[in-house]
Amino acid sequence: MKRFAIHWQILASLVLATVVAMIFRQVATGAEADALPARGIAKTVEVCGFIGDLFMRALKMIIVPLIVTSVVSGIASLQGVKGFGRLGLKTAGFYAGSTFLSIVIGLLLVNTIRPGHSGGKPNEVIREAFESSAANASQADLDKVSTAGGREAEDFLEVFRSMLPENVISAATDNGQMLGVIVFSILFAVALTRIPGTEMQTVRNFFQAANDAMIVLTGWVMALAPVGVFALILPVVVSTGAGLFANLGKYFVTVAAGLLLHLFVTLPLILRFVGRVSPWEHFRAMRPALLLAFSTASSSGTLPVTMRCVETGAGASKRVTSFTLPLGATVNMDGTALYECVAVIFVAQVMGMGLSFGEQFFVVVAALLTSVGVAGVPSASLVAILLILKSSGIQGAETAVVALLAVDRPLDMARTAVNVFSDSCAAVVVAKSEGEELKV
Repeated sequence: MKRFAIHWQILASLVLATVVAMIFRQVATGAEADALPARGIAKTVEVCGFIGDLFMRALKMIIVPLIVTSVVSGIASLQGVKGFGRLGLKTAGFYAGSTFLSIVIGLLLVNTIRPGHSGGKPNEVIREAFESSAANASQADLDKVSTAGGREAEDFLEVFRSMLPENVISAATDNGQMLGVIVFSILFAVALTRIPGTEMQTVRNFFQAANDAMIVLTGWVMALAPVGVFALILPVVVSTGAGLFANLGKYFVTVAAGLLLHLFVTLPLILRFVGRVSPWEHFRAMRPALLLAFSTASSSGTLPVTMRCVETGAGASKRVTSFTLPLGATVNMDGTALYECVAVIFVAQVMGMGLSFGEQFFVVVAALLTSVGVAGVPSASLVAILLILKSSGIQGAETAVVALLAVDRPLDMARTAVNVFSDSCAAVVVAKSEGEELKV
């Protein structure tokens, strides 16, 4: 019997989880809290949450060894520091340019649609909803915002501090500072090219073999993806009610439109006219990674699958993917930057604050900088949004961020898919510029 491709299995899991969750919500609505159906649904959601957590742990388990082995083996294969420098400049240029374009799209849409206004005036209903949501927020939501509120503008510098962790093992395990792990791996790989040939070849062969083993392990984890996706999506859909969505619908549409424009217009145009590759074929190659990114809302967790899709599906070499993709999962956040820009200006509109061109330019720069430091995990960009709001002097920052949590999850899933696709575009564009023959 022919087995369905993994992306179709993941898509089927998404649809099935959504349908089952909607049925659960209907049943739970008409049942008493202690009735058997309600208790059964609660138990099912709890079990799914446990299985989903195991799947995410499996993905995260392989991230650090995959990054270290792929970066070291990839850069060690370059022609010394000169080859690495050329690759680095091309990658940095792509990431800066694509992120800036995404922010401009968000800026144009939020100023055109003006989701924070109703009838040309600040939307009082949403402002009241902000205050109400803060009053009724769960303790977990309040703790999340409280933690973010303790950050200061100087935290921009933490991005640079995290590049050089005092203890690289601690940074990878305790703090999740992937940027520090990447920088260490790059420096180690460059140093490896400076030692005698025989010794270098021995170490290089070790990392190459370790990287091959990690790719096999990634395949094993990917085989569990349909089950993991179902377990992750079902609790999210069950717990997501209408809430503020009716009031925040215009804001939701603005962000979603911006993400879709960047995903289906801006990035494909870059692929076609800069990379000289087929956008449609690249989309086909990236389907498993995009679906997984949407399901998990974690670009870091999707990294192993992204690397596999770009190498086997798009045909980019390991030396390019091992440098561009781990770095992109940490610093290239197109969707996140767009989301931050729209969210900040939306809150300003609701609060009746008209931002001048200079103030909006600050928001653009702040979104560009903070998107670099945002962790590749669900809802991490809310911290950056609060930081920008407070730095811009916009009133009611904490209450607004709590309210945005009502629609953050689906938008988080969408912007993660955009982040991952942008990373993959960078890899194939850089690979093409290096003269590689691709499959797309």
